[in-house]
Amino acid sequence: MGKYLYLLLIGGSTIILDQITKIIVQNIFDLHESIIVMEGFFSLTYILNPGAAFGFMADQSETFRAIFFGMVSIIALSILIVFFRQTPASDTYSLIALSLLFGGAIGNMIDRVRLGEVVDFLDFYIGQHHWPAFNVADSAITIGVSIMMLHLFFEKKDDTDQQVEAR
Repeated sequence: MGKYLYLLLIGGSTIILDQITKIIVQNIFDLHESIIVMEGFFSLTYILNPGAAFGFMADQSETFRAIFFGMVSIIALSILIVFFRQTPASDTYSLIALSLLFGGAIGNMIDRVRLGEVVDFLDFYIGQHHWPAFNVADSAITIGVSIMMLHLFFEKKDDTDQQVEAR
């Protein structure tokens, strides 16, 4: 499979799934409405997040957030594209991870352009202790980063093992 097919299939699917789930939530739920899926653990809750992860910068002006997040998105996507182009076609794990990161970044960027904030709806909690709500794009970014870290860790470990064996 050509490496750009990863970007098209994985990144594209991430964007489509992210946007479809957000549109469904917006059409079915009222803002802040919540439906319990697993009592005491998981709900679907429609939230608009004007900030970044964990509400970072949510208290800044709308104009500042638009400029800041627009610039950050463009820089992040540019870096991802450079990394993707430099990644060998044989490095499947990195291509998958970068494709997930790219799709997730685009998914949330679409929300910022369309709404000025991001639609979140996956709400995990134990009792009264809630993890910040998130969405499919955030999940893709988290999974992409996790794959990349695990791949780099095990790749370095394999390199170290081979160096020890060579001695």
